[in-house]
Formats: sequence, structure tokens, C-alpha cells
Amino acid sequence: MLVLLGALIVATVVAPLLIMNVGRPAFGLLALVPGVGFAWTLAHFARGTFREGGTLTYTLEWMPVAHLAVNLRLDTLGGLFSLIILGMGSLILLYCWGYFDSTRRRLGLFAGQLVGFATAMLGLVASDSLLLMYVFWEITSLLSYLLVSYYAERASSRRAAQQALMVTVLGGLSMLMGICLLGRQTGAWTFSAIHAYDHFPHTPYVTVAIVLILIGALTKSAIVPAHFWLPGAMAAPTPVSAYLHSAAMVKAGIYLVARLAPDMHEVTTWHLIVISLGVFTMLLGGWMALKHRDLKLILAYGTVSQLGFITSVVAVGSREAMQAGLALTFAHALFKAALFMVVGAIDHCCGTRDITQLSGLGRRQPFLYGIAIISALSMAGVPPLFGFVSKEAVLESTMHEELLIGMPRNMILVAYVAGSILTMAYALRFLWGAFASKNLPDDKDGVSAAVAGMHKVTVGLRLAPAMLTALTIALGIAPQALSGAIDQHLDSIFGVGDYPGLALWHGWSVTLGVSAIIIVAGILVHWRRQVLEQWQFAYPALGDADSVYDQVISTLRKLSLRTTAITQRGSLQLNLTVIFATLMILPLVMLITGDLTDIRMVVAENPWQVVAALLMMVAAIAATVTDNRLSAVIIVGVTGYSLSFVFAIHGAPDLALTQLLTETIIMVLFMLVLRRIPASTEWKQDPKMGRLRAWLSVGTGLTVTIVAMFAINARSTEPISQYMPELAKEIGHGANTVNVLLVDLRAWDTFGEITVIIIAALGVASLIYRTQSFSRESRRPTLQVTGRRWLATGAGSEQALNRSLMIDVSTRVLFPFMMALSFYFFFAGHNAPGGGFAGGLVAALALILRYLAGGRAELEAALPIDAGRTMGAGLLFSALAVLVPMFYDYPPLSSGYTSPEIPLIGAVSLPSALVFDLGVYLIVVGLTLYVLSSLGAKLDKEEDLRKQRARDRARSLARKNRQRSTKQKVHRAHKQEKKQQEIPVATSSSGDFSGDNAGKEK
Repeated sequence: MLVLLGALIVATVVAPLLIMNVGRPAFGLLALVPGVGFAWTLAHFARGTFREGGTLTYTLEWMPVAHLAVNLRLDTLGGLFSLIILGMGSLILLYCWGYFDSTRRRLGLFAGQLVGFATAMLGLVASDSLLLMYVFWEITSLLSYLLVSYYAERASSRRAAQQALMVTVLGGLSMLMGICLLGRQTGAWTFSAIHAYDHFPHTPYVTVAIVLILIGALTKSAIVPAHFWLPGAMAAPTPVSAYLHSAAMVKAGIYLVARLAPDMHEVTTWHLIVISLGVFTMLLGGWMALKHRDLKLILAYGTVSQLGFITSVVAVGSREAMQAGLALTFAHALFKAALFMVVGAIDHCCGTRDITQLSGLGRRQPFLYGIAIISALSMAGVPPLFGFVSKEAVLESTMHEELLIGMPRNMILVAYVAGSILTMAYALRFLWGAFASKNLPDDKDGVSAAVAGMHKVTVGLRLAPAMLTALTIALGIAPQALSGAIDQHLDSIFGVGDYPGLALWHGWSVTLGVSAIIIVAGILVHWRRQVLEQWQFAYPALGDADSVYDQVISTLRKLSLRTTAITQRGSLQLNLTVIFATLMILPLVMLITGDLTDIRMVVAENPWQVVAALLMMVAAIAATVTDNRLSAVIIVGVTGYSLSFVFAIHGAPDLALTQLLTETIIMVLFMLVLRRIPASTEWKQDPKMGRLRAWLSVGTGLTVTIVAMFAINARSTEPISQYMPELAKEIGHGANTVNVLLVDLRAWDTFGEITVIIIAALGVASLIYRTQSFSRESRRPTLQVTGRRWLATGAGSEQALNRSLMIDVSTRVLFPFMMALSFYFFFAGHNAPGGGFAGGLVAALALILRYLAGGRAELEAALPIDAGRTMGAGLLFSALAVLVPMFYDYPPLSSGYTSPEIPLIGAVSLPSALVFDLGVYLIVVGLTLYVLSSLGAKLDKEEDLRKQRARDRARSLARKNRQRSTKQKVHRAHKQEKKQQEIPVATSSSGDFSGDNAGKEK
């Protein structure tokens, strides 16, 4: 079983690569994995592995106090549903080979998600732990969301995916609360423990737990009032509808009901909720299926109806009802998946699913028509198909059900008959709408335009539904094989006995007469469908659940906006005032109403603490009165340095070192941000407001001090911290308790924190770079003398020429020593002050020093490695420290230790936590690179571009001015020349002076 899950996980991972490299035929290769799993499961049934309660189990103990052990237990019920999950999964993957025309980029992800869904469903039915089952349950919801939103460019697909996710996840959260409540009250955290517990009717709060669990199960199986998400999910590609929404995902709720019904049906709430809602869903879904013109919606509402039918039968909890319900589950998976595939072929080849545009398809595609007829008639319960066998078993078990006595049984039987009549009617409506000749306006010789221009139905579109149809016929004629597998489960739950199995012919009986009445009445309803249309309202008589969902979402959105408008007024001062006032008032009220005695406090143990406290107070007051931003940052930094001094004199050098380094880096980063802002603040607050803020700060500080004092004195037992040094030495093999805590004893917290740090770094970079890429090419770092300069950047650059030689030399000298100190802190941190965090901070300061000395070019030369890869490598190392121990049957983050002898050095302490510490080191360095490249290099580049654009504009303006001046000079020259040419013409017109003037002009 573990190997099968591992193979499916591997197939999930490699599926995108196969699709991108092999193309659509890769679906055939992927189909082999669930296909082999189906054969493996079938072989276990044939060998009788599950007889007499036999199971396949695997257990990995982990956090037993929280009941989070990995308990896998595949029994007969899980095996039966595994046959549906794996068999249908294999055929759906084969169908995808013929359904998709081209290999899109998203098709690889689609294939991985589809195989991953099969993996999650198999894990769900194989989980014995309720909490592990819930994990797989939510994974199926997430994958369903991704698969339904395949056509993400369509608004309908996005809405359907969000709707399905919200409804099923909300139900899952309710189920989680029910699981926790049930486990708390009964101590049963596994299905096997639930089966062994026999006091459910007398257990307190069991009704609440059952209702919460049923909310999750019924929403997953689209039972009223959560039925509306399933028809909306038909926006997904047809293979998704055929697998998730008819054969696999919606069966998860049925599986959970079938698992719990034999033990919990004794609780009165169980039958009242499940059977009532199931029967109503059957009738509502059948009625709605008769209204729609879209073939997928007809089948979708038919699926809703059938799911209600199956759920109500399985929920009875008796042996006969369980046998009939499981048979109906298999029959539904066979005929409904085949019908969805037929609709997919029609939509793929004709380009439409609207029955008002389809006419004459039965004559053009007789093979497809035959598959649809057999599957639809099996859905309607017509002999000799398997749907008839399972429906007869339901009617027979209901008529003689001892758990349903009197009027409830009769009402349920009447509802089953009415729902089955509707099923026969919408089955005929589906066949008529898809394949009949309807004399449409655009018909030519009984064939509509959509059918006349249809593409060829390929073998890939016909093979999978044909195989399902053949299985429907075979199980209808000879259901004994499946009946034997179901009996293995029933014998393990109810005991071995002489019980009748599934059969096609039970002789002439009342059940057979009822089946005949259902068939005839269904035919009459379809025949008089015009009369039926008059009874169907344009707006549903009971309301539209889909519209109610939209109204609920809209109401919640408006409520959130109004709440935000009230609490977030857009004023940072107001928000901080509310926060600090709450912090000040509530704790003081609790302290005043409590015990105010027995206060012990030492003001100072030595004079140096008083000095540090005075420095912090003076710096804090000075920061509130200064108008210069940079000065304020430096003054606030003084408080941090004073705090590190307090740590040091209290005997915590590790904390002092970390505080010192962190404060330095924060000051530098603030400088990077503030250098683009004016040095002094322009806004001056009102003196009255300043005094109010001062009193608020005094009150907040006093409150925090008093609360801390009472919290310290409220301790009534010995602090756990006194055991930490011993635990650090024994478990973590380290003398530095602080570092061992971070990377070993509470490394889970650290792992979560460094993950958050990575997310924050990506967020900062995204805000600065916006839509631009912030990755860069990696190469080998350099530190070499170039020309007359001491750093790696070229001496000929403008920035290098303006640098101070003293800064160059200082950086050149300090950088290697700082890196050596960084490595020392890293390796020595397990037994001395330091660690991966402190070492990373020192390395970060060294990089900051080179950036401040040489700018972004120097940073590129100092460590030209992509920051994302650095942080990714760090997270990978930390994850390896988490996961590797599990492969050796140890809990996650278990520590290993060795002390090898190194020549000239001696024994070296090497704990496995050093790998985790390496991840922390790399993440700190990568975070610094991201911040420097975002707040430093990126802003520098934008500033250089701004200056360059300004220079370009100035040059362009000067060039235009010169051109304008030149044009003006030329114009004046032409004008002057023209005037000079006009003078002799004027003088020559005079007869007296023409000769003299002409000689003078020459």
C-alpha cells in the first residue's frame, strides 16, 4: 500500500514533465500507475486478503499526544472505494489522451493535479486516523479547486472553482471540529477505535459531534442545502466532471457515511439528518434535471439526485442497506462516468452541449449512441444492466428494513419510487436531447448544422466509455463477483452468515412490479414533457441556492467593508491609539480585580544596569523631540545597543550578540530607506496632541512594566528554563542553550519563522520591483585590486573615482576578517556564543559594508548569487534536517551526533542540527541580499535612470535651443541679404544717377 501511494506521488511529480516532453500520449503512461494499483487491489480481493477482517496496515508514530500518527489501514470498504478511485482514474487518464487537442502549458499541471487527486483520494480511504483522513480530505478540495479552474481566463470557471472550494472547505472545517469533539468525548481518534466503541447513544455531546462531521460529509457529496456547487463545477473540463464529480470526489462523503453508519445509526440524530436530506436531494435533483438544456447540467443534477439516493440508503446502517448502497455506488460510478465521457465527445466534436442545437446525432454516431443508451438505461434501472440490479436491491432492502419501522419506511419507499421515476424521465430526456432528430429550424435531412459539421469521434474518446459500458452489462448479467467483494466487507462488520447476494433475477416479486411501474411512469413523464414544462417555474419555488450563496458572499463582503471602515479610519495615529489604549486598560482592569499582593522586584543588581536604563530612557525621550529622521534612527538604535549591554551583564552573551548585530543591520536598512526622504520632518504636531501622545506612551510603558512584574511574580512552579541547559547537553549535544533551542528543541518554531522570513523577503522585493523580475545571474564572487582601487569594482567608473581611499582600504581589510568571524560564529555556535543566525548577521554586515563602500556594482562583485536561490538552498537544508530522520524511523528533527578527529585540530563536535543551522545562515544572507538589492541597488538604479533622463532632457533642450538659435541667425542673414539685394534695384530706376550708382555698387 505504501509503495502504491509512493508510486502515485512520483507520477504526480513527473506528470508535468512527461506531458511537456512526450505530449498527450503521456496520459497513457500515467494511466499505467493507477491501472496497476487497480489490478493490485483486485488481486487482494481475489486472494481473500480482506476476509474475516483482514487489513493492510502501516503506522508511523508521530506526536502521539496530538493523535497525529500516520495510520494507514486498507480494509474491505477502503479496498472497494479504491477500485473506483484507481480504475476510474486510469480510464479518465486514457480519455484525456483523446480529449485534449494540443499540449498547452497548463496541461502538464492539469495532469499532475489529476494524478495527485487520485493519490489524495486513495490516502483518504486508506486512512485509519481521523485527522490524517481530514488532511487528505482538504487536499482533495484544493485539487478540485485547481482542476475546476482549468479555464482560468473564464469568469465562470473562476467563480465555480471558488464556490466549490468555499463550500467544501467550510464543511471540512466543521468536520474537523466534530472529529476533535468526538475524539475528546470518546477517546476514539481512529475508525477502528470508533468501531470498538459501543456507547455512542450515551456519550455527552455526541449529537453535536455527529452533526458537525455530517456537515463535512454532506457538503462534499453535494447534499441539500450544499447541492448547488456541483452543477456550477461543470465549468471544468469533462474529464474532471467524469472523475471528480461523478466517480471519486463526491464519493468521499458517501464513504464517510458508509464508514460511520454501522456504528452511529443508533444515535437518533443520524437517521433524522442523513436520510431526510438524502431523500429530499434525490427528488430535488431529479426535478431540476428535467429543466435544463445543457447535457452536462442534466447529468450534473442527475448526479446530485443519485448522490442523495445513495447517501440515504447507506445511512440506514443495516447489512442489507449497506449491500444495496455499495452496489448502487459502483453502478453510479460506471454509468455516470461513461455518460459524462459521451457528453465530452459530443462537445469536443460538435462544439456544443445544447440540446436545442443537436439533432440527428444518433444516426451519425451509432456507436456513441449505443454507449449512451446502455449507460442511461442502467441509470434508469432497466434490466439486465447493473443499475437495475442495484436499484432492485435498494427497493428490496427498504421494504423489509427492520431499522425503518412503520410510516418512515413507507414514506422513504414512496420517495425512492418517485425519485426513480424522475431518473427514468431525465435519462430519456438526455438520450432524446443528445441523439434524436428534432426537426430544428436549421435541420437538413434531420441533421442540425452543429452535427453536420462535427469532427470525427476518435478511438480515444470512445474507448474508455465503451469499457465502462461493457462492465455495466457484465456486472448486470453476473453480479456475483462484485457481490462477493461487498460481502467480505459486510462479513467483517456484521458477521458471517447465510445472506443473499446480488442477483439479476429474484423471481416474480413485488419489487419487480415496482420496478416495472417506475419504468412505465418514467416513460410517460418523458412522453408528456410539454405538460411537465408548464409546472416548472422560471424561478424555483423553494428558492435558488446559488443566488442565496451570492447574497451571503455579498453580505459578508459589505460587512467586512463596514467593519474595516469603522476600525481602520486611515489614520495611523488613531489605530495605534486604539491598540495602545486597549493594551493599557484591559490588563490593568484584570489586575485591579485580581490579587495585588506578594510583589517581589529587584530594581537593579549592579550600577551598570542603572546606567543602561538611563541611557535607554534618555534616548527614547530624545527620539520623540528630534525633527531629523536619520538622527531619530540613530537615537533609537542607542536603546537597542543599551539592551544588548543589559543582556551581556546578565550573563546572556548570545542574546547580546544577536541584539547588537540585529540593531546594526536595522539601522543600516533604515538609512537605505530614509535617504530618499527629506532629512527633516515637515509636519509639526499640535502641542496639546503631543502631550496626549506623551501621556499615552507613559501609560502604556507603565502598564507593560506592571503586567510583566505581576506575570513574573505569578509563577507558582519551578521554571522550565532551569532544565534547558541539561536538555541542550543531553538531547542537542550543545552547551549553548539558546542556539540548541533554536535549531533542535524548538526547531519547528524556527522552521516556521524562517519560512515567514522568506515570504516577507519576496513581498518586499515584489513591492520594489513590481512586475519586473528580481532574479539575477549567478557567478563566482571576486575581491581583487583593479587599478589604483582596493575593491572589485572598476577604477574607471564615476562612482569609483569619487570614493574615499580610506573607505576602500578599510573595507578591503575588514571584509575577510568579518567573513572569518561569521564562519567562526557558525561553527562555534552550538557550544559558544554564535550560531547560524549570528553568523549570518555578521556575513550580512560584511556585505552591507561593501555595498556602502562601492554601491551596487560592488555588491554584485562581492556575492553575485541570486538571493532567491540562496534562501531556497537554506530552506532546503532546513527541510532536510526535518525530513531525513523520518527515513530512519525517527521523529522529524531528531538529532544525530558525531565527534570525528581532525589532524592538527583534534576532536570536532558535529551535530546534525548543524545542517539546520546552515539553512538559517543562508536564509539570513539571502534576506540581506534581497533587501540590499531592493531598497539599495534597485533604488540606486532608478535614481541613476532618473538623473540620466534629466540629463538627456537637458541635452535635448540645449540642442533644440541651439537649433532654434541657428535657424534664427540664418533667417536674419537671409533677411539682411534680401534687403541688400533690393537696394540696387531701387536706385537703377532713377535715370539721373544710374551710371554713377552702378559703378559704386560694383
